[in-house]
Amino acid sequence: MGIPMSPRPAQVIDLDTMRHRLRAKRRLVRLAPELDGLEMLYHLASDPDTLYGMPLLAWGLREDGEVVGLVPWMEALTACHDLDDPEHGHFVGYRDPETDDIFYSAPEHKVFELEHAAAYFDYEETSEPTLLQQLPETLGTHALCMDNDGSPWQLKLVFGWRLYSNGDVEALLVDETLVETTPILAGDDCLYPGHSRHQVVYFFQRAIANRIKQEDPVTLEALACMVTSDNG
Repeated sequence: MGIPMSPRPAQVIDLDTMRHRLRAKRRLVRLAPELDGLEMLYHLASDPDTLYGMPLLAWGLREDGEVVGLVPWMEALTACHDLDDPEHGHFVGYRDPETDDIFYSAPEHKVFELEHAAAYFDYEETSEPTLLQQLPETLGTHALCMDNDGSPWQLKLVFGWRLYSNGDVEALLVDETLVETTPILAGDDCLYPGHSRHQVVYFFQRAIANRIKQEDPVTLEALACMVTSDNG
């Protein structure tokens, strides 16, 4: 006759703790600019047979060791692998325009660069987010800034990007009233993180931003729909 086994105590799983751990593993810990013209490829559900290309701004090393391409997309500097929206875009892969090679993982030289840089700049954990790195803006990205106080939206050139110890990446914008010397350099008092002043920040590629500046009717209509939807 077998000896009855005492039941194991039920394991309590704290979902909030698990979510926090998963987010921490995916947070960015180091950035490297993309300077060789590599692109992200994506397609839209409305036109699944057409591939669209968008230049990469940078590569990012996550805490779990994964290296991902990064593009200014909608309201954030976004990992390409996270783009999975039928309406706005679904990530397909990376492309080298010079060779037409298409690949899905980060190139080895960028992985090595990021891993060695992260090991060299071994930052200590802090209770409050601290600035880890500043990256220049190389694509001519613009930010559409909106607030809920009824003030008109502003279209501003993105100057650069800041990576913080909690993994957040903020776009650096210029307060024209505080510009004292030019050219503007990282660390100047006229620069500020976009979300520190604006409720909503949308990113646009240079071509779209120029159409907005030129008051292209189709672009302005699409912009009006987006603003209305956001405020609704």
